[in-house]
Amino acid sequence: MLAVLAAVTAACGARQTVHVVRAGETLSRIGQAYGVAYQDIAQANRLRDPSRIEVGQRLVIPKGKGTPAAVALLPRLRRTGEDERPKDAPKMVWPVPEGTVSSGFGPRGRRFHDGIDIAAPAGVRVRAAASGEVAYSASLPGYGNVIIVRHERGYATVYAHNERHHVEEGQRVRQGQLIATVGRSGRASGTNLHFEVRKDNHAHDPLLFLPSGWRAGSYAGGG
Repeated sequence: MLAVLAAVTAACGARQTVHVVRAGETLSRIGQAYGVAYQDIAQANRLRDPSRIEVGQRLVIPKGKGTPAAVALLPRLRRTGEDERPKDAPKMVWPVPEGTVSSGFGPRGRRFHDGIDIAAPAGVRVRAAASGEVAYSASLPGYGNVIIVRHERGYATVYAHNERHHVEEGQRVRQGQLIATVGRSGRASGTNLHFEVRKDNHAHDPLLFLPSGWRAGSYAGGG
């Protein structure tokens, strides 16, 4: 079972989201996960130095948009030097049948890109890369419409910027099953699928898990 990093409680007659800080997290990353400026979180918790938070510290998230299950699967720790496919990784297939890898895994400007972007026309079918259970099927800041599928041995795959979803939370899916269609929801410069592979919430380069014999289509839309 993947870790839950936040708890939702009620106080003073209004909804209040409380996030429990885990190792490797920063206030900026926590704010991004909830769609809240880190300055607002610092103010709500009277933090004199936003750069100093401690593991186990409980932070009130003002007007939080994220959900505990979703935040547990969002970016937390980065691994940029991994260049080998983990031995216990499930076999995966490409989540779209056509398209072009328009953006790879790794540093991208001031940000770190936790997955790859596969540019494809709107409406192209998105399929589950491996069999598993749908842990999340809704929307998140930046990701737009996003599906997170949980697999065995702590693995999860993320499918973002979708146009339409065809599965619900808690549903079991088979490898290759239709789960969504390509769109450009969230922060996207064009129609594409943002695809991530995670192991115990650590982001890995998806190209390590996907068949190397795949051939990109001719579509070259924005990523």
